[in-house]
Amino acid sequence: MIFTPTKLPDVILVEPDVLGDNRGFFMETWHAEKFAAGGIVADFVQDNHSRSGQGTLRGLHYQVKKPQGKLVRVLSGEVFDVALDLRKTSATFGQWVGMYLSAENKKMLWIPPGFAHGFYVISQQADFFYKCTDFYTPEYERSIRWDDPDLAIDWRLTDGKAPVLARKDAAAAPFKDAEYYE
Repeated sequence: MIFTPTKLPDVILVEPDVLGDNRGFFMETWHAEKFAAGGIVADFVQDNHSRSGQGTLRGLHYQVKKPQGKLVRVLSGEVFDVALDLRKTSATFGQWVGMYLSAENKKMLWIPPGFAHGFYVISQQADFFYKCTDFYTPEYERSIRWDDPDLAIDWRLTDGKAPVLARKDAAAAPFKDAEYYE
């Protein structure tokens, strides 16, 4: 496996070894010892799977208490995945990084606690899978506005069309008004 820190060094791109032949392929998606050697130490407590249609944008989500680290990957389709640093004491506070994740490239992204996360579906449909280090707790969930001008996230929108949003994401707080981590 290859573990590559992104421009936000705590966010790590994971490229698994993929063994393939005429039958298909095999890859490890979690191996505690290999991931620890690659800089990712995590105890996962919850797995989530979502399916979304093209143009759907989910995020930017985080929990103000019980923050979740997430190991994310795409099982079918393609997304543009974004992590936003919300740790006030971090040298990269308020900065974001985005990566294309797809069933074809099989890449994963580690997003540690202290970050907001979101993704935009590029393909006709995408199945998105992620492991979490803490349980989903709705009362602590927050959203930051996906199109906040202070963040200037380039979501790679299909044909420049406005994304399909959940009600909570359409009403999300601007970055300047968000709750951050110490």
